[in-house]
Amino acid sequence: MTDKIKVTSVPGGSITFSGLSEFSPAQIFDCGQCFRFDAAGMAGHGDKASLSGATEFTGVAMGRFIRVASLGEGEIRIDGASPEDWRDVWSGYFDIMTDYADVQRRVISAFSAACGHDDGHMRRCVDVGRGIRILRQDPFETLISFIISQNNNIPRIKKTIAALCERYGAAIGGSGITDVPQYAFPTPEAIICAGEDGMRELKTGFRAPYIVGAARAVADGSLDLDALKKASGAEAREALTKLKGVGPKVASCVDLFGLGHKDAFPVDVWMKKVLSRHYPDGIDIPALGEYAGVGQQYLFYGERWISDSSPE
Repeated sequence: MTDKIKVTSVPGGSITFSGLSEFSPAQIFDCGQCFRFDAAGMAGHGDKASLSGATEFTGVAMGRFIRVASLGEGEIRIDGASPEDWRDVWSGYFDIMTDYADVQRRVISAFSAACGHDDGHMRRCVDVGRGIRILRQDPFETLISFIISQNNNIPRIKKTIAALCERYGAAIGGSGITDVPQYAFPTPEAIICAGEDGMRELKTGFRAPYIVGAARAVADGSLDLDALKKASGAEAREALTKLKGVGPKVASCVDLFGLGHKDAFPVDVWMKKVLSRHYPDGIDIPALGEYAGVGQQYLFYGERWISDSSPE
């Protein structure tokens, strides 16, 4: 599949790539998996109005500020990236090695088998969200971000994470894209140094001790996120839930979006309603297999764009 991808260096610090039919920046950044990308000119938002029809997104990931633009006819440009960055960072971050056309077939088959009939709803969700890819984000950033996300809405989550990075993250360049200061996600040590009081100043409320506790666990090695990437998904989720303030839903989000285990299927109150609405007889989530979490993202996105419902 990767033989079909053509990557070209563009003067001025950009690359373009083509050959992926399953890649939509708008869908990737609008399925609830990350919080530091915004439609161009809409920083801090996250509602449907700000994302509908958007073709350019800017944000920080892996300590770099980039702009991702859809040029049409399957061509994507990343500003602030070199061919070396593509090889070392972005091809992994955007999960380029995974054949999502095959994943989509497997997801539909697994959901159909689990519910005992051809799953027309999942087919519709895949059709409307076929440009989604599961990002391979920094595990520590993912852990802290989803602790912050608890009992929260997307605009407020984005605002809190932006403030956290501005106050405690290292300054990074704007890659020639913007003159506005940009900041990497804070290290565990920076969060520990800020302490619970520093977290509360960011209006994290009851989450403050959980954020600092998670940072301490990573810093002292009692939670080895790199080792959890190599563990099974079930083992990783069990280890994550040992952290105070990390329940099954947050653990599944971290596992899916930060550790690369696509069998993780995050379920919160809103997703329970989605499952109840479309699978009233129930569905065996463990039976959905290795791409269950990708299916969850299609369901999430489909509920926003097919039924005009929204979790936020």
